[in-house]
Amino acid sequence: MSITTTLSTTFTRLALGSAIMLASLGSVHAQDDDVKIGFIVKKPEQAWFINEQQAATEAGEELGFEVVRLGGEDGQEVLSAIDNLYAQGAQGFVICPPDVRLGPAIMNRARQYGMKVMTVDDQFVIASGEPMVDVPHLGMSGTKIGRQVGDAIAAEMDARGWNPEDVAALRITNNELPTAVERTDGATAALLEAGFPEGNIFDAPQQNSDTASAFSAASPVLSQNGDYEHWIIYALNEESVLGGVRATEQYGLAPEDVIGVGINGSGAAFAEFSRDNPTGFHGTVAVSSTMHGRQTAEDLYRWIAEDKMPPANTETSGVLMTRENWQDVREQLGL
Repeated sequence: MSITTTLSTTFTRLALGSAIMLASLGSVHAQDDDVKIGFIVKKPEQAWFINEQQAATEAGEELGFEVVRLGGEDGQEVLSAIDNLYAQGAQGFVICPPDVRLGPAIMNRARQYGMKVMTVDDQFVIASGEPMVDVPHLGMSGTKIGRQVGDAIAAEMDARGWNPEDVAALRITNNELPTAVERTDGATAALLEAGFPEGNIFDAPQQNSDTASAFSAASPVLSQNGDYEHWIIYALNEESVLGGVRATEQYGLAPEDVIGVGINGSGAAFAEFSRDNPTGFHGTVAVSSTMHGRQTAEDLYRWIAEDKMPPANTETSGVLMTRENWQDVREQLGL
């Protein structure tokens, strides 16, 4: 072996040894410092996620830990956010992933850095589509929440005296997101059990989970099915339902001929309920985004500081919020 090769090999080993030592020192340093966690969300501009991150921050201020709020709208942004958190000395993070199938890659990066992870709202899945049960999760039961939507729509149809045969359902779908599928499937099941005709349900696949993409998805469905007197609308969240409602308005349907029911209970719904005149947005199944943010941040903090691992899976339920009761429900849920 040449001297050059020997020196090169020795340098490489020393460099690796130094990296390992520095990583170990960084780990010890992080444990000695105050707890710092990240809170990464897929749509930081949406009211639901603004509420979550703010609630997490407030929990940190009360309990004495720091929360770094970050966005991760695709896989690369998420990995960059994790790198950022590690550089800041964070010991873990809460995340609502932009794609639940990124779970294994996200966990690989987190384990490299020795960081603890919780998911909120959307749960990681493995290649087979099954949940990653080893990562603690807090979210809604998509099916149960969806059924609440379907029940609310059926009850309002009955109150208005609508004949289901004269009603079309606009089901705004996002089949890439398991949570969305659970919610729309749950709503569909409840409607069918209430006697709604399956042939009157029309899918509008959306590319994203916001109002604009839902509007684009809904418009051609309405144009192609103009024989129906009334329409009902459901989707994975209230922003998407609002996109459908806006499409019915452009199409020329009167508000009293539309029943849209969303999911979440956030600023988008509050703004709609605050309008001077009612729209086709009848209501939303409100869940406390504030509670989701606070609880996950507190659970992660106690996991880091006290080695108290959070429950494997916590499911929350919702309350129907309408134009008549939205302020009371908002206060009740701390939204």
